[in-house]
Amino acid sequence: MKRFAALLALSLLLGGCDAPWQTGGDRIETAREFPPADRPVAPTVSTKWSTEEARDRVNEAEDVMNSADVRPGMTVADIGAGDGYYTVRLAPRVGATGRVLAQDIMPEVIERLADRVARERLDNVSLKLGAVDDPRLPAASFDRVFMVHMYHEIGEPYAFLWRLRPALREGGQVIVVDGDRPIADHGTPFRLLVCEFQAVGFKLLSYDDKQHAGGYLARFVPSGRRPEPGAIKVCANP
Repeated sequence: MKRFAALLALSLLLGGCDAPWQTGGDRIETAREFPPADRPVAPTVSTKWSTEEARDRVNEAEDVMNSADVRPGMTVADIGAGDGYYTVRLAPRVGATGRVLAQDIMPEVIERLADRVARERLDNVSLKLGAVDDPRLPAASFDRVFMVHMYHEIGEPYAFLWRLRPALREGGQVIVVDGDRPIADHGTPFRLLVCEFQAVGFKLLSYDDKQHAGGYLARFVPSGRRPEPGAIKVCANP
């Protein structure tokens, strides 16, 4: 019954949304008030960068959640959730009084994840279909927003991050895990990551080497006012 309810809710959610990748011209229309990124975008070749068993052997999720200071009762978003490696581990971490929102831009991925969430009876997890230029997160709702091995696939980083910022609660953080390598090699050079976050009004809170998790962990917090979209300064691709 729970599985049916989750899939019914998912069908209603998807039915009210346009396909997230629909575009007019070269760029999606809703991103055109923002500057385009001066860098390539890595194609999505898989919904996971390694097997869950291999990641658990090096204690990846627990270590990352510890570094991000994820605690019971928090509300957390898992952006680009894919097959749900972090979603299903964040759920018990935040506990019954916490919430996890799993987001992805591909309806078929969300549908598979909905089945997994129902199968594992994760009652504190909900699902959201996002867009290439907008995570579509409710305002002032999240203590942590995770972006694990997916930042290099964001085609409109300035619009995406600008629209993500209001979703954070007071003291909220964005957690990025990625590889310090060229985007063509499915990573994000750390200097470029920091520059793009700073361009829309975030500051770097901390950096941790996480080679066992595929690269680095960077934590960002809002800083100052968001610039107007037309005033955003584009970062050069290193």
